[in-house]
Amino acid sequence: MRQVIILGSGPAGLTAAVYAARGHLKPLVVEGHEAGGQLTLTTLVENFPGFPDAVMGPDLIKAMRSQAERFGADFRQGDATAAELLRRPFGLTIDGQKEECQALIIATGASAKLLGLDSELKLMGHGVSTCATCDGFFFQDQQVIVVGGGDSALEEAIFLTKFATRVILVHRRDTLRASKIMREKALKNPKIEFVWDSTLDHILDMSQQKVTAARIRNLKTGAITERPVDGIFIAIGHTPNTQLFRGVLEMDEVGYIQTHDGTKTSIPGVFAAGDVQDHVYRQAVTAAGSGCMAAIDAERFLEHQAQ
Repeated sequence: MRQVIILGSGPAGLTAAVYAARGHLKPLVVEGHEAGGQLTLTTLVENFPGFPDAVMGPDLIKAMRSQAERFGADFRQGDATAAELLRRPFGLTIDGQKEECQALIIATGASAKLLGLDSELKLMGHGVSTCATCDGFFFQDQQVIVVGGGDSALEEAIFLTKFATRVILVHRRDTLRASKIMREKALKNPKIEFVWDSTLDHILDMSQQKVTAARIRNLKTGAITERPVDGIFIAIGHTPNTQLFRGVLEMDEVGYIQTHDGTKTSIPGVFAAGDVQDHVYRQAVTAAGSGCMAAIDAERFLEHQAQ
């Protein structure tokens, strides 16, 4: 019987592990199919407190993991494939093995939706990004592309105009899906150029391990044009990794877990932290903060149950 199981090993899950382990809860961390979360796909992280000279994303995750291990957290590779949350102890099936726990912290994150290009994956972190807030600073006085047409895409594009000389927004339709206020802001911005009815066909140049240009295909005519750019930002949405809990925990219409009074979910003893419940900020530092909250909430819950 485990006191606490933590699903996910990104900043939220690992911070929860540090706090839970220091609270002598001996947590089990199930690393998931994307061990380390989205930080493992990034290179330099310059906005995490305490690293004035920046830190590599994978190195930050490795340090967090080592810290949690030092305090006694256990780690297991693999995924949870089934969850029984209707009564305590909660039951989880992890790669065919059954585990039980008195409290559960869900920190499974959200996965950025991608275009499905081979070049997109190979250049991720080398000019291709899914987070302008994280990486925009690296594109001072350069030209970038943003792919998408919703509020998120326009927020990314407007934010990037602080750094880039030109932001080319590529959208597969001839009208924007974003809210009226965001449309007006973007259309009035002289640094943003709109390419309608189009999508990315290929990103160059994998042989140089950096973005040098993009091939844009017009979906109506089939014509392909090549634009020299220094960065590509994919902003077509995120998918919260909550499939296992659909119909069990309260979620919003997209699938993000609803939390209240900190990190509590609709089931007492189940807590959620990080991007699995946050579709607004999606930063490593906010994920880490909510991981801390979840561990403290879980510890207080278990103390109350023991009284």
